[in-house]
Amino acid sequence: MLILSADQTRAADALTCQTQNISSLDLMERAAARATDAIDLHLGWKSSYGNQRVVIACGPGNNGGDGLVIARLLSHLPGLRVEAWLLAAERHSADWDANRARLPENVTVRTLDSAADLPPLPADTFVVDALFGTGLTRPLDGAAAALVAHLNASGAEIISIDVPSGLPTDGPLPSAADQDPAIVRATKTLTFQALKPTFLLPSTAPWVGEWEVLDIGLDLSQTTTDLHFTEGPDVQPLLAPRARFAHKGTFGHALLLAGSRGKLGAAVLAARACLRSGVGLLTVHVPAVGYGVLQTAVPEAMTTTDPMADHLSAFTDDVDLARHQALGFGPGIGRHSDTTILLRELLAEARRLDVPVVLDADALNLLAQHPQWLQHLPPRTVLTPHPKEFERLVGAATTDFDRLDQLKKLAADTGAVVLLKGAYSVIANPDGSLFFNSTGNPGMATGGTGDVLTGVILGLLAQGFTPLDAARLGAFVHGRAGDLAANKHGERGLTAGDVAEYIGRALQMNV
Repeated sequence: MLILSADQTRAADALTCQTQNISSLDLMERAAARATDAIDLHLGWKSSYGNQRVVIACGPGNNGGDGLVIARLLSHLPGLRVEAWLLAAERHSADWDANRARLPENVTVRTLDSAADLPPLPADTFVVDALFGTGLTRPLDGAAAALVAHLNASGAEIISIDVPSGLPTDGPLPSAADQDPAIVRATKTLTFQALKPTFLLPSTAPWVGEWEVLDIGLDLSQTTTDLHFTEGPDVQPLLAPRARFAHKGTFGHALLLAGSRGKLGAAVLAARACLRSGVGLLTVHVPAVGYGVLQTAVPEAMTTTDPMADHLSAFTDDVDLARHQALGFGPGIGRHSDTTILLRELLAEARRLDVPVVLDADALNLLAQHPQWLQHLPPRTVLTPHPKEFERLVGAATTDFDRLDQLKKLAADTGAVVLLKGAYSVIANPDGSLFFNSTGNPGMATGGTGDVLTGVILGLLAQGFTPLDAARLGAFVHGRAGDLAANKHGERGLTAGDVAEYIGRALQMNV
């Protein structure tokens, strides 16, 4: 799915009217009809239409025009008492004027000019927010801000149309915003055709609530964007059927260096996930203290040991990158000075042999301590930081949008694919494109799930996936495994081991 800016959406609207030979009023009718269907479905689930009061708050522009159409269409449904609250304005859009004239008499109309005009709004009222859309370029004030505060304070369920009123679409909240800015806090947002960037970022997403993208048939044939939202159909083609006469050598031999005393669980989790991802062979190189643990916990993997008992320190005869198709380094390794030297040597060897690499956890923290090494990463590298690790690599960001710029820059400067973990993990390709992931749940915010992700990506790299495909598919499968595991154990009871166990099933896209 595409993620579009306000300007891109407006251009698509204009192109659609041109290529489909329809007016903007026709397109408004189409969009509002789709939104009304979604509201009807929502109301039918929430209530039995027993004299339900519905308030549609309409601004003076085309978002308000959508609201007027919705008010008209909802008024035809039995059991609804529909009110249109119109924010007073000197001018309205032409399409707003046309739809105001079409409002039937059974819709109660109230014009709101100031905070004194605001009618009572009990919590059992259902509200449709159609005040302002993507065209808004400044914070709300005056009567508009008072109305938004009134809606938010009511406790009523609110569905916003296209975007919650007052929420910036393509940029951060105003820097001077207080703890309660003039933005509608929606229960759900119905947006049209494509996602908006602000829906997917931690500082702005809380105002959006749940969201649903409604297909209104926009012509996107001339629309290009660097922002994408990865869903099942986007990655399913990457999973080609396996050949009948394939063997374990067909699917690559991965090498995982992980673990230290007290953190061998990270090596176990990454190894289990790597094997579940479909790799043919896996060798796990651990400190000597971990030999029995790995042999017992992951008998399907081969295990070699480092000369040091408690941490990773050096190459051994068993650590020969030339015999492997991918290298994973980082889960649970710690930050011992010996391990730092080993990381530098491994990066140089992987670069010489052109072996793809995934770096996670303390490998990233060691890179942050030696930032000059970032300029000498192997050509096919995937970095998988969580937000704090990312901050150590590039510094603190002022806003979430600044963080996206930092993410793009890190990928462009290093040539690596960078996967920044989060609720919607986002993957940066060196060409400047960003891919937000659609799967996963809050239950995955528990220790060890990042190690599982490293194992999945390592297994995919060893099977020959490109770094970008390995990161996109890996993030999607990892999140989907978490969703499947949460269905069984619940979000609160979810563990990283549960996620690893469901990786294989998550790769079955038809399940």
